[in-house]
Amino acid sequence: METFTARNLLLTTFVTAIFLSAALLFVVEPMFTKMVLPRLGGAASVWSVAMVFFQAMLLIGYTYAHLLTRYAPSRASVMIHLALMVVACFVLPLRISSAWGRPPLTGEALWLLKLFTAAIGLPFLVLAATGPLLQAWFVRTNQPAAKDPYFLYAASNLGSFLALIAYPSLIEPFAPLSDQKWLWAIGYYILILLIAICGGLMLRSPATAHVTRADAKKSTGPTWRDAASWTALAAVPSGLLLAVTTHISTDVAAVPILWVLPLALYLLTLVIAFQTYPLMPHWVILNVQPFFILGLVVTFVIVSIGSIVYLIAIHLVVFFVCALVCHGELARRRPAPQHLTAYYVWISAGGFIGGIATSLVAPHVFNWVAEYPLLIVLAVLCRPGLMLPAARSAQFALLCVLGIAALILIGFTAEVQKLQYNLFSVITGVLLGLALHYWRVPLPFAAIVAFIFFADHYYKENIRTQTVRNFFGVLSVEESSDGRFRTLWHGTTAQGSQRIRDNEGNPVTGRPEMISEFFAGGGIAQVFDAMRVRVAGRTSVALIGLGTGTLACSMRPGDLLTYYEIDPDIVRIARDTKLFNFLSECAPHIPIVVGDARLTLADAPDESYDLIFVDAFLGAAIPIHLLTREAMGTYLRKLKPHGIVAMHISNRNLELAPVVAGIAEANGAIMRLYDGGDVQEDASQQKWIPRVAVVARSERDFGALSKSRYWAIRKSEPNQRVWTDDYSSIIGPVLGRLHERGRSSGD
Repeated sequence: METFTARNLLLTTFVTAIFLSAALLFVVEPMFTKMVLPRLGGAASVWSVAMVFFQAMLLIGYTYAHLLTRYAPSRASVMIHLALMVVACFVLPLRISSAWGRPPLTGEALWLLKLFTAAIGLPFLVLAATGPLLQAWFVRTNQPAAKDPYFLYAASNLGSFLALIAYPSLIEPFAPLSDQKWLWAIGYYILILLIAICGGLMLRSPATAHVTRADAKKSTGPTWRDAASWTALAAVPSGLLLAVTTHISTDVAAVPILWVLPLALYLLTLVIAFQTYPLMPHWVILNVQPFFILGLVVTFVIVSIGSIVYLIAIHLVVFFVCALVCHGELARRRPAPQHLTAYYVWISAGGFIGGIATSLVAPHVFNWVAEYPLLIVLAVLCRPGLMLPAARSAQFALLCVLGIAALILIGFTAEVQKLQYNLFSVITGVLLGLALHYWRVPLPFAAIVAFIFFADHYYKENIRTQTVRNFFGVLSVEESSDGRFRTLWHGTTAQGSQRIRDNEGNPVTGRPEMISEFFAGGGIAQVFDAMRVRVAGRTSVALIGLGTGTLACSMRPGDLLTYYEIDPDIVRIARDTKLFNFLSECAPHIPIVVGDARLTLADAPDESYDLIFVDAFLGAAIPIHLLTREAMGTYLRKLKPHGIVAMHISNRNLELAPVVAGIAEANGAIMRLYDGGDVQEDASQQKWIPRVAVVARSERDFGALSKSRYWAIRKSEPNQRVWTDDYSSIIGPVLGRLHERGRSSGD
């Protein structure tokens, strides 16, 4: 009885320590990345680069655990690991040194990697090594479960999964970053104590040396073929994780909840795959994967889904199924327990390769997000039975010839866009039917899916004037189907348009017309008109967010205008007269300050501007650090005594008005919100009603806006906590937008 109790206590202690180490490891990922995010304008790529760092540290940590297990005696491994954990305590609580200053205008990824290494490198490394090291120690005990310790890997991933779910739902909405850092440090100190206890239990176990030597004689090590398959099966879901995260976060906001959801699903697939009795049998997942992928293809190419919630759900479900296929194959090929740490090293190497390929290599190789569909195709090729059956080889060869011919035909009809679209639609329909025919055979099915994805891109590329990809996303310039308008897109969000031909098809020359949300009489134009009446002279304006440079044409001779823009490629596009000529016609010598607006605006003298207009929240990944109490305080300090702050808060996914109202009141200011009831949209002329919030210190500063019933005072909402540099959560704004849509549908 005593032995049974002791063994259960040993098992419980090891499981608790592994669970806690995994939870700390995966809580610190979104927590620290959120701390870094404001320094790079809230770009979605920050998380992708951060994940490369985390995967690199996992690889180093797993390698360290493997070498320590193989070459250090049991007592030495315990002492060395505890010593490293104690040394890492000197960087707690986690923080970013002021010595880092501002990021460079180029090489942002390398700068980020250096920052992460300096700030959290050592504690993250020892946490990464703790899971496999404790599992290796557990194998050396006399606990009966030590014969097959892979259930501990599932327990580790379960701890990671629960921690990730808890962060955006229980931690981030209720605890500011300052509290989060201290709670994390306390958890780290508790873990050191648990590891010391685990080490003592392992050393006292009578089977410590015997099990290791006996097992070493029973089995040869893994072959290079085994290692290659483990690496590949780990690399594909790792790369797909980053690709799908970037895809969904680019169109909403770079925030922890959209980082955590895919990563939590990724960990859940590991939990399921490495269970002794999986909840989802592997053969079931293999059979349903092709149909989920075809659903994603239809969503990508044919069907347009307006709701961001449904769209994110589709991408995440397909990612979950593909990751489960890969991890199921990985679990099926796991080695004997004595090779456990080597197995984990190869898995982490695969994860690192997938992360590097997706985050650092792909953006320099492709000018669009090609890695996402490419990794979907590779996930199909991870299925068993890769070789093509001989009976279908001729069919598949014919299919390839027909596909290439169809693609050439589409290219020849590029001048006739409608005919090209019709041909593409017919060919896509035929190919989807063929894909259903080949759904059980990985190679032809993958080839068909790849063809549809890349042919769709080829078709869309024909209508683009220019496409460029950088750290901040994918920028493209497209002309409308009737050739009258040219639009700048960031991902799937329009950043400004220009009329290039009139209704008769004649080229437009001279001073360009302000359209999009900036048209005459609209809410944004009313802000500028009210400012001029209030100032009655030369005005000084700061514009955050350049876009196509449309608002340069709202200025008058003698006015002072300064643009603040973080993306150098947007500056280049806006100044290219072959694409847009708002700047060249209206303000050719206008200063454009390149860098994060929060940091660069702080350099401007106080009381410099009559108006600060923030146009950075239209729909792409929003920079949350421009929507905090401290940010609003900076804007108000830079205003002249009777100046106003205006924010263009049109956003298809987030209801930002309560956020602005909260940060305005927190600074003792007043907010008014434009409802657009005095104008109508005109899609044929590319004129859209903007959603605009204006903030001023007193009612008099609003000028003419205070007399308009379309600019109502908006108070903060009791259930909307004020966003600060220490606290923010997009759950409220997302729910607010869904409520607004529901109310509009009801009306």
